[in-house]
This record gives sequence, C-alpha cells and structure tokens, in this order.
Amino acid sequence: MKRSTERFLITHTGSLPRPDDLIRMMYAKEEGVPVDRAALDTRIASAVVEIVKKQVEAGVDIVNDGEASKPSYATYIKDRVDGFGGETHPLTRYQDIDAFPSLRRRVFGDPGRSRRKMPACNAPIRARGNKDAQADVDHLLAAATGTKATETFMSSASPGVVALFFADEHYKSREKFVYAIAEAMRPEYETIARAGVLLQIDCPDLAMGRHIQFPDHSLADFRKEMSLNIAALNEATKNIPTDRMRIHLCWGNYDGPHHCDVPIRDIIDTVFTARPDGISFESANPRHAHEWRVFEEVKLPEGKVLIPGVLESKGNFIEHPELISQRIGRYAKLVGRENVIAGSDCGYGTWVGSAAVDPGIVWAKFAVMAEGARLATKQFWGK
Repeated sequence: MKRSTERFLITHTGSLPRPDDLIRMMYAKEEGVPVDRAALDTRIASAVVEIVKKQVEAGVDIVNDGEASKPSYATYIKDRVDGFGGETHPLTRYQDIDAFPSLRRRVFGDPGRSRRKMPACNAPIRARGNKDAQADVDHLLAAATGTKATETFMSSASPGVVALFFADEHYKSREKFVYAIAEAMRPEYETIARAGVLLQIDCPDLAMGRHIQFPDHSLADFRKEMSLNIAALNEATKNIPTDRMRIHLCWGNYDGPHHCDVPIRDIIDTVFTARPDGISFESANPRHAHEWRVFEEVKLPEGKVLIPGVLESKGNFIEHPELISQRIGRYAKLVGRENVIAGSDCGYGTWVGSAAVDPGIVWAKFAVMAEGARLATKQFWGK
C-alpha cells in the first residue's frame, strides 16, 4: 500500500457513475432479460477505461474500476458463488428510517434498490471459479497502464456483509454461514492481491449492521457479531500481506437521518483487529464529521493507515478545497501525515442506477479533493 510519504495521496471508496448504456444493460441482466454476454463484457472493459481516465484527470492517485461490472458492491456475489438459489429477502427494516414513513417510501422506492436481487442461501456455499474476478483485474490493469495513477485498488464484499444481505436457509448457524462465505470469497481476495492490485474489503456489517441487523440487541452483542465477522475475514485473507489490503467501514450509503448509527468510538478497537492495514471510513457527513476527535484519545496501531472520508457522498454540494485541507490536517496532526490518505465517505454508484450525486459533480468533487490535498501538503511538507 502506497503511503503519504511525500504528499497526501487521495483515493475514494469504490463505486462510481456508470455510463447510461451500461446501466441499461445491467438492468436487463438483473431482470433476467437475455443479454449478449460478449457485448456486455466489451462494454464493461471500455467503461473501465473511461472511468479510470476520469479519475486520473481529476487527480485521484489510487484508482479503481468504479465497480463497473457489478450490480452492487455486495449482491454481485450471487453471480460468482454457488449456494444462493433461494428467494430474495430484501432488508426493509432500517432503525433510523422506521420513524419517518414518507422518507421510508422514498428510500425503498429507489429504482436501483428495488431491482437488487438478494437470494437466500439454500445450499452449500462454494466458489464458482475466478474468471469474473480475473476479468475485473485484467480490465483495471489494462485501463491503468500508461496513466499517472500511483496505485490501483479493487473492492470485494466481506463475509459479514454477504451474511448481512443474504438470508441463511441452509446452515442455520451464524458462525458456519459466515465462515462458509469467507472460504468461498478467499479465491477472489487472493486473485486481486496476487495481481498487485490493492484489495479493499467492503465491511458495512461492522457499522451499518448495528442499526439494520441488531437494533434490538445490546452493543455487546453487536461487538460479538463484529468479532465473528472479522475472525472469518482474517481467516480468508491469511495468505495476503496486511499492507496489500484495506477495509471500508460504512454506516450505509443511503439518504436517511442516521441518528441510530453506532459511534465509531464504540467499535474502533474491534475494527483494529482486522488484518488489513488501511481503514477507510465515513468522516465528512453531518453524522460523523465530528468523530475525528476520537483519535485524540485512541492510538492508531503500528502499521495502520487511516483513509477518512473528506468528501460527502450523498449531496451535490462541492466541498471547498480549504475544508478538504482542514479535514486532512485534523487527522494528520493526530496520527501522523504518513498515516493519512484522503478518501470519500462512500461510493457514488452503490447500486446500478442509484446515484444521488450528478456524475459531473462526482468528478468535480474529486478535483477539489486533489486541490485540498495539495493545500494540506503545502502545510505539512512545505511544498
């Protein structure tokens, strides 16, 4: 993992705006309409070229494929892992939204959310093969070759988030279910890392899981679930060096009140037990922007790198570069400049067809993040 040794590097969380024609093709595929697979693969490859080019032009250092091949950051696994052939059981209880019926209708009526498929596990979970993960890697590396990108990364679903979204009708044991998912995801994790691409493991289960999966349980119970998910993740990644991985901690990339979000102070010690060195997390939105102060008291473990969100991911405001610089600087003063990489709160295309931020504004936000990082670099490196 590249670190901010000479200047503040910038990255983002993963999903990015997909071209309209690719969205239509992926909608059709999700709804069971016959799609020419060769044509879809060709369009995905060309879309990744476009997406990488826009990231580099905006000044992003650590780039990815925008998750162009995936219907979402988690549900894509149904097409890559055997065992998920049951009926879809959509998650419809969000503790923070339940008190606001009109907002609930709007959030759950989103076209991207309403089309997503989450079939239950009804058979033993097995990896189907690595061709899709390998194709993603090949597309990203081909698109990044010859660009000014400092490094590449690719997202993959954590065992815990798969267990969060997909119901278990087979194992009837949370531990067996999570570990079976972990073993099935291991080949994808290792394929990404082996290619020299930084592996990002998306872990909303470690934060969002509190208010949509365990709202009626104690914090202690939730922390036990976190520990189980992290233990399975650590087992699945045991062959990958810790500095070749990062995780993304997320409270949910939806336009809700988030007043039930678990504070990072209550979970960060458990998060630190995950093997990946990099920790990406929300830190710009109104519910979590104040939490930088946690690191006045919490010591960053040796080797860990913070990737705080300095861009909010649900609004069309373009942050001021001075604000970006201030946000970077707060963390750098507390944990050291080399231990901070600027990021975004979450993705900008979490579900295919679901995008709160205008695509043009996404790239403008990234350009401002780069400008803010330059201001912070001048402050901390004098150049």
